[in-house]
Amino acid sequence: MPRYFGALTILLLLGMVWTRVLLMKRRRVKAMHFGNIDKKDFLIPPFALFYFYIVFAAAFHWPTVARRELLRSGLVCWIGVFCCFAGLLLLALSLVSFGKSFRIGIDTDRPDELVTTGVFAYSRNPIYVAFAFVLLGEFLIFSNPLLLIYLVAAILLFHRQVLREEEFMRQHYGAEYSDYCTRVRRYL
Repeated sequence: MPRYFGALTILLLLGMVWTRVLLMKRRRVKAMHFGNIDKKDFLIPPFALFYFYIVFAAAFHWPTVARRELLRSGLVCWIGVFCCFAGLLLLALSLVSFGKSFRIGIDTDRPDELVTTGVFAYSRNPIYVAFAFVLLGEFLIFSNPLLLIYLVAAILLFHRQVLREEEFMRQHYGAEYSDYCTRVRRYL
């Protein structure tokens, strides 16, 4: 059961993000700005697709490059399910809090208002925290060493992106953003 929830988590996560992108498009807001600032970002999708395959291969017993498990415990699997659920819930709350300001990547042309309410009153980057919870949960469910490598690499990539976004937001929002940074933590 936890393995199926692990696969379902990936579908729900992608579904929530793409649904929001499409809803924004209907409102004539371009929400997708991935790779606009750094073209190297386009190296990420192939690795993400491979990650998705590893999860689905483990869940449905498809051929895979790594079957070894680092941890084999029912309790650890259920803790992973809890982490995935917490990540999905935090992602949903983040998308609601974001409202029309949601973007993937940095929108230098039409940045919207600074969002500091909802879950953004507790974390400046709840979406990245949500993704990290999901990735941790997936590792705990499947315990695949490749998923551990992905978890570490993703956290480093998230932090890189957060630093980029913070630089832009300091320039764009000025004192309002600086004040927000003094009140709210970067992650947790």
